[in-house]
Amino acid sequence: MTDQKQILDRQVIAEGLSVFNEGDRGDRAYIVQDGRIEIVRRNGDGPELLLGTVEKGGIFGEMALIDDQPRMATARAAMPTTIIAVPRDVFAKKLAKCDPFIRGLLGIFVRNIRSMAKSH
Repeated sequence: MTDQKQILDRQVIAEGLSVFNEGDRGDRAYIVQDGRIEIVRRNGDGPELLLGTVEKGGIFGEMALIDDQPRMATARAAMPTTIIAVPRDVFAKKLAKCDPFIRGLLGIFVRNIRSMAKSH
């Protein structure tokens, strides 16, 4: 049995600060340990569009790791929020253990979400 010590990258994000911005390259996903993250998107010259919120136990930023495309939205703290970063290599190892059918479905879901987002 191997003893694997894994250090979690825990960050506290102040209210109003971004974790990442729309268009950024994604190299990690995040889990909300405490607080709330808003996922927002630019709406041309109009106001930002709130796509959703991620609360304790939720994950965000995973799409960029599944399809290696730029971030399609901005993630920012709606209140002081503690997040845990999941690096690309850890995410990829977990995904590799999934059934190939499930991996394929995830890819299709991500493509569909990105396609729907482009049309709005």
